[in-house]
Amino acid sequence: MYTSGYANRSTTFDSALTTLNHAEPSRGASGLISEVVYREDQPGMTQLLLLPLLQQLGQQSRWQLWLTPQQKLSREWVQSAGLPLTKVMQVNQLSPCLTLESMIRALRTGNYSVVIGWHAEELTEDEHHRLVMAAEEGNAIGFVMRPVRHDPLAARQYSGIKIHSNLYH
Repeated sequence: MYTSGYANRSTTFDSALTTLNHAEPSRGASGLISEVVYREDQPGMTQLLLLPLLQQLGQQSRWQLWLTPQQKLSREWVQSAGLPLTKVMQVNQLSPCLTLESMIRALRTGNYSVVIGWHAEELTEDEHHRLVMAAEEGNAIGFVMRPVRHDPLAARQYSGIKIHSNLYH
């Protein structure tokens, strides 16, 4: 997950939540966009990181919007995760090229406390800026979920010449 200030990560989210929970929607003074990069073979890690935040946002009167590429959220999972079933909306089978535009429109409305969308590519500076502006306007949080595949061969060392030095060993 990309955030600024590793040591202050939880404080940043806590203060953002406090601001979002207590701010008047008409002010539009707050908004947050975060790109969450996760490994597809370890979905549990992402759940551990995001579920507490989503549970807290579920206490707001606004909806949570999930823009998923193919999977459909199961009612059982939503309930077992502690998310409010009556406040979770999902749009699935969304074309990847429409995800960011849909996120921008949804964030801007102010109807959602959080909008979660899947996007396979890194955000450009312009895309990130547009999402931030929409989140601020709608006083919402947006998560751009970007899966990366785990490649066990990428961790292996490449064969080649190794130069050993007494300075470093």
